[in-house]
Amino acid sequence: MAECDICGNDYWMSFEVRTKSGDTYTFDSLECAAQRLAPVCEHCGCRMLGHGVEIEGKFFCCAHCARESGSRLGTEIRDTVGAHPG
Repeated sequence: MAECDICGNDYWMSFEVRTKSGDTYTFDSLECAAQRLAPVCEHCGCRMLGHGVEIEGKFFCCAHCARESGSRLGTEIRDTVGAHPG
């Protein structure tokens, strides 16, 4: 058993994640792993579990947040998720 780095739960099914930079973390759930590892949107502050959008070295959860950030390049992003095909 190993203790989760986020919540402290000592769980028999905990798992380790090793990052490219060499850091090692122990988690008891994907929720705790996301809390520690998932990047945060620079506009709305939500955790990004998908690809997100990168503009000028800043990360956003969607095109809307990139545009709302005031970035000149954000206006060029077209977000088609959920758009009607017609």
